[in-house]
Amino acid sequence: MKLEGKSAIITGAGSGMGLAMANLFSSEGAKLILSDWNKERLDKVVSELKAKGSKVIGIQGNIAEKAVAESLVAKSIESYGKLDILCNNAGIMDYMQGIDEVTDEIWEKVLKVNLYGPMYTTRKAVSFMKDNGGGSIINTSSVAGIHGGAAGLAYTVSKHGLIGLTRNTAWIYAKAGIRCNAICPGGTATNIADTMPKDKLSAFGGERAGLYASIMPGFLQPIDIANLALFLASDDSKNINGAIINADAGWGAA
Repeated sequence: MKLEGKSAIITGAGSGMGLAMANLFSSEGAKLILSDWNKERLDKVVSELKAKGSKVIGIQGNIAEKAVAESLVAKSIESYGKLDILCNNAGIMDYMQGIDEVTDEIWEKVLKVNLYGPMYTTRKAVSFMKDNGGGSIINTSSVAGIHGGAAGLAYTVSKHGLIGLTRNTAWIYAKAGIRCNAICPGGTATNIADTMPKDKLSAFGGERAGLYASIMPGFLQPIDIANLALFLASDDSKNINGAIINADAGWGAA
């Protein structure tokens, strides 16, 4: 098994890509700390994995809160004596608002979940990993982290910021054995649209994003992203660091 004896944190593990990662990492022998804001979904996945004999702990909370984010790392060290893998997967969408429409409220909400949360967990993880043999950090960015047309301003900026977090962390801590890579999914079958109330969406921004989406050549399933995350988490990718990897069926090639 590729992750036998390794410990892994996965945020946003209650559904979608995070759930697929949790199931796959568990089947490959990882000991898990799972986080999600939705207690019902989190409890369900934890219960199902425990029934299969997996070592798994669930921590419900909002990753945007520093105390919650840092507690994930602390719990891994406390429970398993180590932290080998951090998957910063949790994320929310904005309301497709451009710069002239975006409100302070949605700007702050999206950046706190999508960028501040990963910064908090990564900072805490690196403080442990650099003195304990290194580790692998995997950030779920987006095609919106590379291009400008997939979403509104807040989401786009947050995912571009996550690319910067990835590259800087990869370079600064490379000699400490810490690898940090980012996955940039294209359209994927998740429930992230639930974070976009239809009555709050910008008609103008939505139309522009829809035009960009219309050239998407293919739709992905969560397991497609989980398989890539497994590769980046495992020793198979021991020399891959600072990579920004499109997983978008060729969308970014347009």
